[in-house]
Amino acid sequence: MESETLNEQELQELNERIHSIPIVDTLKMKIVKVEKGHCEATVPRHQRWDGIFETFHGGMLGTIADTVTCWSILTEIGADANVATTDFNIRFLRPCHTDVVCKAHVVRIGKTMCLAHADLYDTNGKLVAVSQVNYIRLQN
Repeated sequence: MESETLNEQELQELNERIHSIPIVDTLKMKIVKVEKGHCEATVPRHQRWDGIFETFHGGMLGTIADTVTCWSILTEIGADANVATTDFNIRFLRPCHTDVVCKAHVVRIGKTMCLAHADLYDTNGKLVAVSQVNYIRLQN
């Protein structure tokens, strides 16, 4: 994982938080890059994640978007912050037959609510889905 805007301690704390989440290992997610307000990750395509049309299942793409947008928010509010998804939308633009590249960024950090956006691409650089996810900051 690389970053130009997070210091070594912030990177270590974020990495520990990310790898404490079971879905990361289950999907074999790899964090490519993090910056303040941004996160980029890849997820390999496996047949076991396919939907009925032998493409990456839409629900799995949604899970990826939800997860990576959360990390983009944690780069802003701290790796130890407690947040929960309050609402989520995704638009599927084309089937995905390859690994997924998810690029997420913060739209707005509020006192209570945080909004992030994700673009999901296939490995050919084609946009396959777009998503917005809203999170609530929970009391620690």
